[in-house]
Amino acid sequence: MIMEQNNSWGPKSPKSLRELFWAMTWLALQGFGGVFPVARRVLIDERQWFTAEIFLEEWAVAQVLPGPNIVNLSVMFGARCFGWMGAFVAVAGIFSFPALLLIFVAIFFEQLRDYPAVASALQGMGAVSAGLIAGTSLKMASSLRTHPLSFFIAIIFTLITFVLLAVLKFPLIPVMLVMGISSCVLTYFRIIQQHRNGTFS
Repeated sequence: MIMEQNNSWGPKSPKSLRELFWAMTWLALQGFGGVFPVARRVLIDERQWFTAEIFLEEWAVAQVLPGPNIVNLSVMFGARCFGWMGAFVAVAGIFSFPALLLIFVAIFFEQLRDYPAVASALQGMGAVSAGLIAGTSLKMASSLRTHPLSFFIAIIFTLITFVLLAVLKFPLIPVMLVMGISSCVLTYFRIIQQHRNGTFS
């Protein structure tokens, strides 16, 4: 089923609802230990539906909104491409087959989780997942080079947020409100200044 598209987030866009559904399904099925690294690779490198900069911006919005990040992103992207039907199909792709797989695994997991080999495998996947997230975060940081605040100031915001959350153990919501609002306000005034100076691109 081919529909009129309205997508300017990357060099390419899904040609049909079917392509969108299966892309989201395959993305979700690869998301062992977290879908974030897979989402970036599939949507930017493989499908080219997002540029690195747009993915960073939209993922930030998805992270602020309530609910799973990848679901929020799929709703926004599906709606952007095909309206409300695209949002529904994208979410269906995220949940349908992974939910069936989860039910199947859950049935047998209770019988296998006490085996040392299974417990070791799960712990090993946790380390791999952390590595994937760290590596993908470093890739996303390169997109900050074109940020209106400048790469240096954007990295300062990143480091301060990391220290507040990971080192000082501050609650997530206050940190997001303070750091998010501060960066948005500074970016807004920076863009206004660039427009006045004729340097904004």
